[in-house]
Amino acid sequence: MSAATGKTYDELISPEYEKLRRAYIKQKYHFVGRYAVVKPCHWMKKSLVTRGEEYCYKQRFYGIPCHRCLQMSPTIFCNERCIFCWRAHPEDVGAKIDELGPFKYDDPEDIVRNSLIEWRRILSGYGGNPKVDRMMLEEAMRPTHAAISLVGEPTMYPYIGELIDAYFRYGFKTVFLVTNGTRPDVLERLEREPSQLYVSVVAPDLETFEAVTRPIIPAKTAWEALMKTLDLLQSFSVPTVMRITLVKGYNMKDVEKYAKLVERAQPTYVEPKAAMSVGYFKHRLDVSNMPKFSEVKEFGLRLAELTGYKLIDEVVNSRIVLLSKLDKPIKLV
Repeated sequence: MSAATGKTYDELISPEYEKLRRAYIKQKYHFVGRYAVVKPCHWMKKSLVTRGEEYCYKQRFYGIPCHRCLQMSPTIFCNERCIFCWRAHPEDVGAKIDELGPFKYDDPEDIVRNSLIEWRRILSGYGGNPKVDRMMLEEAMRPTHAAISLVGEPTMYPYIGELIDAYFRYGFKTVFLVTNGTRPDVLERLEREPSQLYVSVVAPDLETFEAVTRPIIPAKTAWEALMKTLDLLQSFSVPTVMRITLVKGYNMKDVEKYAKLVERAQPTYVEPKAAMSVGYFKHRLDVSNMPKFSEVKEFGLRLAELTGYKLIDEVVNSRIVLLSKLDKPIKLV
């Protein structure tokens, strides 16, 4: 609350926030609260129109049914502004907003309920599509997997543990949480663990980290927080993933340093994956910054060689390889 105006920060930024909100709506994000959004991904829609013939890597690796995956985020805000990110940053649309808030966030129960209502409304448009199997569409209307990974940094949402729990209580079988690792304090006190925890590691050292993530908080503080998160991974009872998003010309170097981070964290899996030229990536980078699958695989093989992990699977279309000390990934469904 501003002492001078008597208004909350949410009210003060309302005209600026509307610029950002319009940009998200234009990109076909659907708001299910003031700051929470859902959006069907390319592969979810592809799965429907190909009757399950094509699907995303999460189905291949972990058994997650692609057509029953609800992708969402409880907040569009983030404490980093990664150069490869598909989301619109406030400055991209001329909006003057401090993404650190303080914001009055939506109730987790309301987000889950509204996300399901909006999801079914979105998918109802496929009812007249002759390519879509009726039974498959009915299943898609009853999602069983929540991917808290769409945009923003979900650990900035103050009720993230309650949100995970709410999705489980609404009958979801699996919930994935994807974080940039800058809030280890939040991860330490999660009321409910997700089915699988992803941590994005997009740089081998502080200098590269600052250039690639462009954090709002001091870079050294953000990097040290990420290191603490890596140290926490082994305390989780669920599978953990170190996601390395690769941007050609920026962070596909010093594989030896990445190897040390893998050895430090000992995640269940490592997923080197190409940054994809979609959304606002195109405003900041060139398509040449999106590595080819062969380059991603070469990076993955070198990392495997240095860490003792094995390359156990790959998906060419998604430009991703999967490393693990396991012989095959754990099927969660």
